[in-house]
Amino acid sequence: MKKCLTIATVTIMYIVMTGSCRSSIKEAPGSSDFNYQVDRFEDIRVLKYQLPDFNSLSLKEKEFIYYLSEAALCGRDIQWDQNFKYNLLVRKTIEGILSTYKGDKNSEEYKTFITYAKVVFFANGIHHHYSNDKFIPGFSSEYFASLVNGSDDSSLPLAEGEKKSGLIEKLTPILFDNKLYAKKVNGSDSEDIITSSAVNFYEGVTKKEVTDYYASLGDPSDPTPVSWGLNTKVVKQGGKVTEIPYHSGGMYGPAIDKIVYWLDKARQVAMSEAQAKALGLLIEYYKTGNLKTWDEYNVLWAGDTEDPVDYINGFIETYNDPLGMKANWESIVEYRDIEATKRTAIITANAQWFEDNSPVNPAYRKEKVTGIAASVINVAMLGGDSYPASPLGVNLPNADWIREKAGSKSVSLANITNAIDIASQGSGMLEEFAYDQQEIDRAKKYASLASALHTDFHECIGHASGKLAKGTDPNALQNYGSALEEARADLFALYYLLDKKIVSLGLVPSEEVGKAEYDNFIRNGLLTQIVRIKPGKNIEQAHMRDRAAIAHWVYEKGKDENVIELVKRDNKTFIKINDYQKLRKLFGTLLSEIQRIKSEGDYEAGKALIENYGVKIDPALHNEMLERYSRLNLAPYTGFVNPVLTPVTDGNGTITDIKVDYCSDYLGQMMEYGKKYAFLPVIN
Repeated sequence: MKKCLTIATVTIMYIVMTGSCRSSIKEAPGSSDFNYQVDRFEDIRVLKYQLPDFNSLSLKEKEFIYYLSEAALCGRDIQWDQNFKYNLLVRKTIEGILSTYKGDKNSEEYKTFITYAKVVFFANGIHHHYSNDKFIPGFSSEYFASLVNGSDDSSLPLAEGEKKSGLIEKLTPILFDNKLYAKKVNGSDSEDIITSSAVNFYEGVTKKEVTDYYASLGDPSDPTPVSWGLNTKVVKQGGKVTEIPYHSGGMYGPAIDKIVYWLDKARQVAMSEAQAKALGLLIEYYKTGNLKTWDEYNVLWAGDTEDPVDYINGFIETYNDPLGMKANWESIVEYRDIEATKRTAIITANAQWFEDNSPVNPAYRKEKVTGIAASVINVAMLGGDSYPASPLGVNLPNADWIREKAGSKSVSLANITNAIDIASQGSGMLEEFAYDQQEIDRAKKYASLASALHTDFHECIGHASGKLAKGTDPNALQNYGSALEEARADLFALYYLLDKKIVSLGLVPSEEVGKAEYDNFIRNGLLTQIVRIKPGKNIEQAHMRDRAAIAHWVYEKGKDENVIELVKRDNKTFIKINDYQKLRKLFGTLLSEIQRIKSEGDYEAGKALIENYGVKIDPALHNEMLERYSRLNLAPYTGFVNPVLTPVTDGNGTITDIKVDYCSDYLGQMMEYGKKYAFLPVIN
C-alpha cells in the first residue's frame, strides 16, 4: 500500500484497569463537546475519531461494516509477530502483569512500567514505530523480575513446565540489552540489512542469500509478475534457503482462519456482486497463500469503484521489510464521505491532463491513465499496521502492472484528519516555527485545504502516475524504494499545488493555497520533523526520509538564486521562501529525476539521493529544534483508539442495528483486544 503519513501527523497517570474500553459517556458525532484526546504519554497522544452519519447508513451497510471490522481486529497478533519474533511473548507478559500484579501500584517504578506498556502497545512491539529503535525500559531489570514474580502464573505466557525465573531469564536481555535486536529495520548499507534488522521476515539468512533466492524466482520478461515474498518468511531448512508462507494451515493460520470467518460473513452481505466476488478471491488467497490469486483479487478490487462501503485487508505494506518486498498485515474499514468526494472526483477526472503535463520524461509517463478512483472516506475501524497510528491517505494496489491494467483506488481519511486538526488547534506550533505573520496568516486561512489537496494529489495522482521501463525489476530500488516512492508522490502533489490549472478547476481560490503548502512542507522537511528523532540518531522512517530528501535537495540546488533562505533571528532558525515559482521548478526537476530512477531501477542513484539528503541531521539545528519544541509541551506522534461496534439483535438473533460506543480508555482497549483477538502462540 502506498500509505501517506502526512505532516499533519506532527502536532506538533496511573490507570486502574477496567477490562473495558467503552466510554461511560456516548458523545454524539458532531457535538461540540466531543473530547478527542484520550491519553498522552512520552512523545505520543492518543485520540478517538468520530463516525459521521453512521446512523444514516442502511442496516446492510452497517452489518457489512461490522463483519469487516471484526476481520480487521483478528489480524492484530500477526502484525505484532511480524514486527519482532518475541513481541507476542513480551506483550502477553505485560498483559499478565497489568491484570494480576499484586505489588504497589502507586510507586513511581510502577508508573514508569505503565508508560513503557503504553509505548509498546502503541508501536505494536518493542521498537519505535517511526525511528525503529528498541525501547529501553525506564525501570531496572530487577524491578521487571519483581513485576513478573508478583503476578499470577496463570496470566503469564509460561511454556509448559516453565517457571517464572525461566521467563525472566528469557526476556531480560531482549528488553534491557540495548545492543541486542537494537533496530527493527536497519536501512543502512553499512551493515547487512537483513541480519541487523529485528523484523521477523527473515531468520538465519543474509541479504545476499535472500536477494539470490528471489533473483532465481523472477522472470524479467514477465509483464505481470507476482509480488514475490509478499506473504512469507524466509528461513534456512537443511541448509537451503526457503519460504514459510502465511495461509490457513500455515504460518499465522489460526489468526488467518478468524479473518476468513468474518470475511465470509461480510461476503454474504456485500454491497454488490463484484464486491462479493472480490471477497471470495481474498478468502481463497488467505486459504492458499497463492500470490496469483492475490493479483486476481486486486484486479477485481481495484475495478470495483461504486460501492459506498469498502475495505483494505491483507499483507500490503512493505515499509518494514529492509528489502521492501515483504508486507505487514493491516486493515481499514471505511465508508464514503459523499460531499467531500466531489473534490477528488475533479482531480481524477483530469488525471490524464496532469500526467501529460508533468515535467517527467515522456518516455516514463503513462500514455493512458487508467481507472483512477478516488474518494474521501470516513474510517470505521483500524487494524494491524494501521492501528493505532493511522495513515491519512491510501493508494492501492501496489503492483505497477495492476495499476496500469485495472487502475487504482485512492482514499483520503476525512474523520482521522478532522480529529487531528481539531485536537491540534491552538498548539502554538505555527507561531513558534513560521517565519513571519504573513506566513502564519496564510497558514491559518489555507493550510487545512492545502494539506487535504496535497494528500489528494499524492494518493490519487502521484502514486498512480508514471511507468516502469520495459524489463525493470519492480523491486530494484530495494531498501530505498519506499522513501523514493513517497518522494515521487509528494513531488507530484507539490508541483501541481502551484499550477494555475487547479485554480481554473475551482479546487483552490488562488495560488496562496499552494504557497501555504510550500511553506509547510519545507518548514517540516528542513526543521520541524526532526523533533521526532532523538539526539545523535539518523532519519530512518521512509516518509521522513522522503520529506528531508526533497527539502534539502531543493534548498541546496536553489542556493545560487536564494530560492530558500535559512534565517537566524533571536538565535532561532526559520525558513523563508523567496521565490515560489523557482521552487516549483526545482520540485519538477527532482520529480523528473526520481521518476527516472524508478522507471530504470537505478539503485545507485536512488541510494545516493536518499543517503546524501534524507538521512543525516545537523546536530546543532537538531538541538535547537528539540529545545524550542519542548517548550510547547506537544506530542509529535498521534494515534487512535477505535470505536466499539456492537450488534443489536432481536429475539431470534437477527441483527437489527449496529451500536457505536466511543472508547475513552487507551489501555483498556489494548487489554480488551489482547483477550478477544489473541489467536497465535507466543513464538511463531
